[in-house]
Amino acid sequence: MTARNSPESARPESARDIPEATVARLPVYLRALTTLSERGVGTCSSEELATAAGVNSAKLRKDLSYLGSYGTRGVGYDVDYLRYQIAREIGVTQDWPVVIVGIGNLGQALANYSGFRSRGFRVVALLDANPDRHDEVVAGIDVRPFNHLERIVREHSVAIGVIATPARAAQDVADRMVACGITSILNFAPIVLSVPPQVDIRKVDLSIELQILAYHEQRKTQGAQAATQEVTA
Repeated sequence: MTARNSPESARPESARDIPEATVARLPVYLRALTTLSERGVGTCSSEELATAAGVNSAKLRKDLSYLGSYGTRGVGYDVDYLRYQIAREIGVTQDWPVVIVGIGNLGQALANYSGFRSRGFRVVALLDANPDRHDEVVAGIDVRPFNHLERIVREHSVAIGVIATPARAAQDVADRMVACGITSILNFAPIVLSVPPQVDIRKVDLSIELQILAYHEQRKTQGAQAATQEVTA
């Protein structure tokens, strides 16, 4: 029997171990459920949810099994209930303050993205090292000097930072974020950042995604050309 004051018994339910691949798919399921809910769908089968999320139903059922048993045989899933459970599991039922550093075209687009608020994230500050930007207001938020970072993190208890700077500045920004207590970073700069092991970092490289699409387009073109040559041979 586990002692009441043991670390295992003190772990919250949401601290259960879930495979990283499953964690990466949970937001996709949440988005699909939100869309179904907005359409007025009250219940859905695993097949319907899997189709909406773009995965196979066996994988979806396996992923949801890590959260608990929320489906009813012969009925399916209660859309709003499962939506809440997934949102709670990934932590977006609470309000997460976010700071964005680098207010160029990409930073401004991120600041104007309405999906942050609806998904549990609140942009509390926009920072840029360029003094020419400090008189700007983007999405109703004043652009402030980058050297205000420490004060903002302290005042708003910021744990999540977004880097949208040029590559040459990104590592210095990440170092400052880590030093003042930010423990999760979303990096849009085209560079691999070095951070301590206790800091989670996610990299979004749009050029790499386009290059992957280019690869598949090239394969399709080559396949079509090969098929044409076989027909005309």
